[in-house]
Amino acid sequence: MDSHPETLIVTGALGGAGRWIVDRLAEEPYTIVAVDRDLPTGTPPDGVDFRAVDLVDAGETTDLVLSVDPDAIVHLAAIPDPLDHAGERVYRNNVLSTYNVLNAAGRVGADVTWTSSESAYGFPFAESVRTPDVLPIEEHHPLRPADPYGLSKVSGEETAKTVVRRDGISVCSIRPSWVQYPGEYFVTELREAFDIDVLAADPEGAVGGGPGNYWSYVDVRDLADQIARSLTIDIDGHEAVHCHAQDNYLGEETTDLFAALLGEVPEPCSLSGEESAFSMAKARDLLGWTPSHDWRSESAVDGPDFGAP
Repeated sequence: MDSHPETLIVTGALGGAGRWIVDRLAEEPYTIVAVDRDLPTGTPPDGVDFRAVDLVDAGETTDLVLSVDPDAIVHLAAIPDPLDHAGERVYRNNVLSTYNVLNAAGRVGADVTWTSSESAYGFPFAESVRTPDVLPIEEHHPLRPADPYGLSKVSGEETAKTVVRRDGISVCSIRPSWVQYPGEYFVTELREAFDIDVLAADPEGAVGGGPGNYWSYVDVRDLADQIARSLTIDIDGHEAVHCHAQDNYLGEETTDLFAALLGEVPEPCSLSGEESAFSMAKARDLLGWTPSHDWRSESAVDGPDFGAP
């Protein structure tokens, strides 16, 4: 990653996380071209140039990238889960848009930070509970996607590696957890309804049980800060990095949760207390990033004053 990019393209700029990330990056001395399918309503940050582009269209994407000639691209655009759209649509949209962005980035020599997902491991959205090979889960854990969304993210990471080999750019694939927004943490209702004894009795039917991401989450402000940080770090080739809060969202010992869910704690395991099932060590060592927000300190704050029509 270029340590001092001047011009950025940010895709998915009107999405839930995208608006916060554009707002955060607008605090830096970048020239930002923000991209989505539509132009924004409301009051976008001063100096951000919005463009309406269909990234599934290779011609539109290439034309955008060639005309802007950015130093770096932050690629956020995607259908964010497999629940509300046909699987084929999720996979096709995410794979084609990511391929088009990465391919064009490589051709102009622009480094890329993009949002992959913890779904690449195959834990969320699986039809039955899956057991991790080790705890905490690190970025080298095998990727075994179980749904079209997770599969699209694995395809994106493989595309990133291909473009890195071909064009010599760097790509940071961030694997965020379930993104939460200040003043509307969805995990709050799950925590209030959770009962660990019910989880042990009915692992797949209990609130907070069944297929999932092992009770992990991340505040959107921490995701925005990690992306901003990635743009200032020299990355060699392709690197995948977790972006999670430090703890689980239930306020229980994480090993107790695994024991209730699985009947045993996966080994080897070096988790302690309420520590997240996903390791933040690489994010700390590579990017110098640690999360600053958690459910205990969560409160409403004013968010971006612009969005999709």
